[in-house]
Amino acid sequence: MSVLRGSGLTVEHRLSAVDLVLEPGELVGVIGPNGAGKSTLLSVLAGLQPLAQGVVTLDQQPLESLPARQRARQIGYLAQSGHSAWALQVEDIVAMGRLPWGDADAGAIAQALRDSGAEALRGRRIDALSGGEQARVWLARVLAGQPQLLLADEPVASLDLYYQRAVMQTLRGFADSGRSALVALHDLALAARYCDRLLLLADGRLHAAGSPAQVLQADLLQAVYGLPVQVDLQAQPPHISFR
Repeated sequence: MSVLRGSGLTVEHRLSAVDLVLEPGELVGVIGPNGAGKSTLLSVLAGLQPLAQGVVTLDQQPLESLPARQRARQIGYLAQSGHSAWALQVEDIVAMGRLPWGDADAGAIAQALRDSGAEALRGRRIDALSGGEQARVWLARVLAGQPQLLLADEPVASLDLYYQRAVMQTLRGFADSGRSALVALHDLALAARYCDRLLLLADGRLHAAGSPAQVLQADLLQAVYGLPVQVDLQAQPPHISFR
């Protein structure tokens, strides 16, 4: 049974009749050039962006029919960049992930810190952390809500290689636990390495969907990105470069 299904998702000037299905246990990557519609798609699936046409269903129920609290309990949304207006402690930020449940479940918070690799950051202030460390904290906040579906918008943007791998391994573990994750990525090699399936967007349209081997084909990528590309998915890790 699918966790999430989108049919004919259309947002004027941003998305055009996009269809997708997300199954339990999957980590699905959304790839494509800037302006392709990746962030808009994730916002739509999170219920944050209204549709001109189409429908999103979560566990076979129309997303728009679900109360906001129920939606927040089932869907975790990680925006492109987190920001705190106050110099809060790491634990306080992660505890915000429990707001949909109306509690401060210490076990869930501790597990989120462990799963995100942010446990060593306890007791520190968010404004005293590096960008990579902050990324782990924002991810921990989402995980603390114990969602069944995680939507992550460019979670590794501007991170160094160590933190890129750490965040992707966390998302991979989330999916491997039987839940589902959809992640927007610019790094095609990371997408090939960690994702079960890929959605290739360009100009708001879905150009291809399938396994990394099906989507990451040189001619298809060249048509979408407008550059010659070299693809070696047999390399460890996979190698994709534009020429």
